[in-house]
Amino acid sequence: MKNQIQFQKGFSLIDFMEEFGTEEKCQNALFNSRWPEGYCCPECGSASYCTLKVRRLYQCNRCHHQQSLTSGTIFESTKMPLTKWFLAIHLLTQAKTGLSALALKRQVGVSYNTAWRMKHKLMQVMKERDDAKPLSGVIQLDDVYWGGELRGGKRGRGSENKTPFVTAVSVDEQGHPIAMNMNVIEGFRSKDIARWAKKHLTPNSLVVSDGLACFNAVKEAGCRHEPIVTGGGPGSMSTTSLTWVNTAIGNVKRAMNGVYHAINPKHLPRYLAEFCYRFNRRFALENMLPRFLYVAVRTPPMPEKLLTMAELYG
Repeated sequence: MKNQIQFQKGFSLIDFMEEFGTEEKCQNALFNSRWPEGYCCPECGSASYCTLKVRRLYQCNRCHHQQSLTSGTIFESTKMPLTKWFLAIHLLTQAKTGLSALALKRQVGVSYNTAWRMKHKLMQVMKERDDAKPLSGVIQLDDVYWGGELRGGKRGRGSENKTPFVTAVSVDEQGHPIAMNMNVIEGFRSKDIARWAKKHLTPNSLVVSDGLACFNAVKEAGCRHEPIVTGGGPGSMSTTSLTWVNTAIGNVKRAMNGVYHAINPKHLPRYLAEFCYRFNRRFALENMLPRFLYVAVRTPPMPEKLLTMAELYG
């Protein structure tokens, strides 16, 4: 029997062009995502408005407040046609193993710097959305590092070139994966795990992990903790209670190494969020773009200064 998730219809490029192939179609889709119940003035709440076609602004008929379709959203101040933005969203949300900025540049037809900014803004939407949805139920948890050891530098956990992050996968009663969370943390100390757990786990969840002592700090977030001493090494990967978190780590690492030439550690949180976002919505690929639009128009603008600065720990 075919896997229903793997062989689902999805949303093809032909489907995309039929639904979002013109600027007008994209504008209408963005309008409906921003105001699903009709236009509402952010200043006075009036639903009566007119359109200033020359400047492409919406003006409230009561208080005369003016705003563009993209103002206050992740698309604010863009000079790019919405058709290119929508194509970028489609490509990023449908690509199972990720899409580099260089590949996005070629697909969308923009400069590399523009493609990089577009990709990171869209990944920021993904990150903010999933950060607002904590995991619950039975959760498999493990520690991970991104990066290798520098020549002549420290080895193992003390390597200055390794970025620590946690991976958590919630599973159902049958042990099947539901949702995934990957967040960079400052280090594997109790205070770091407690801070992460309070933000990303729902109280009363059952957290299953290996024997790393700091994981016991999930109790500070009101969670139960069940440590399993695996003994480390390759043999620990076969522990059935941690099967899906180990699988998720392996899949994401292979995909990132295969797609991206290099990842700046300060931007790693967004790259991890990209994989989590797609994984968490894999059950309905045909709805990925409209669901993304709904969140994108509610994500604050991301100017260049914020886009290039280091991310905060998750």
